[in-house]
Amino acid sequence: MTDPGRRQRRAFVESAATTRRRRRIVALVSLAGAGLLGKSLSTKPGSSEFYGLTLAVAGTWTVGGLLSGPVHRGWMYDRDRRLRRPVIAPVLMGVAAFVAFYLCALVARRVPVFERAISRVMRYAQVGSSRSVLLTTLLNGAGEEVFFRGALYSAVGKRHPVALSTAVYSLATTSTRNPALVLASVVMGALFGAQRRATGGIQAPLLTHLTWSTLMLRFLPPLFDRPPGAPSSPWAGEVMDQ
Repeated sequence: MTDPGRRQRRAFVESAATTRRRRRIVALVSLAGAGLLGKSLSTKPGSSEFYGLTLAVAGTWTVGGLLSGPVHRGWMYDRDRRLRRPVIAPVLMGVAAFVAFYLCALVARRVPVFERAISRVMRYAQVGSSRSVLLTTLLNGAGEEVFFRGALYSAVGKRHPVALSTAVYSLATTSTRNPALVLASVVMGALFGAQRRATGGIQAPLLTHLTWSTLMLRFLPPLFDRPPGAPSSPWAGEVMDQ
């Protein structure tokens, strides 16, 4: 029986003109999004500038991805070999990915270069409005899937789309100058790309991404040093004074 990803690829064959247009838009959006991403993580944690820039990054990925052309949700087979929209399996995959990253974090916090890199990122979760941090995290996760596993993946074509989309995803993350984020983008980008290939759409990687991000935001900050007076996790519901 044909896998759903292959069936979807046959159903949504794009014209050469559409592909060229998609590639032009993807190239421009990649540069713009990477620049904004790097800028956002150079701002003061909890500042209005940080929230504004992270929302701008999410908007760039989402709008750019949708403007480039159609973005498909994808399908997968259930136990009875019936086509269904992927829901439960991607969520469970997100949980599994979090567990793996949590275990790695227990080791990474004992390695100075990674401890410093992860602590810098965790500052953005520990300082400021927990609701705003969660909102911007989820919006950025969704936007990344629309763009990288939607528009960019389709723009690459048939030759190594998982590897190439992951490479561009990781390259964009280098703008943060944070080795922990770059390493995570390589690992998770490959996973998200494989889900995109298997299902023919972005729903599976999107649900995995959002599940993983939510759990990371909830449970990772307590493993790393907190600034004085910061809540033990970004779910404490407090707004910290800057």
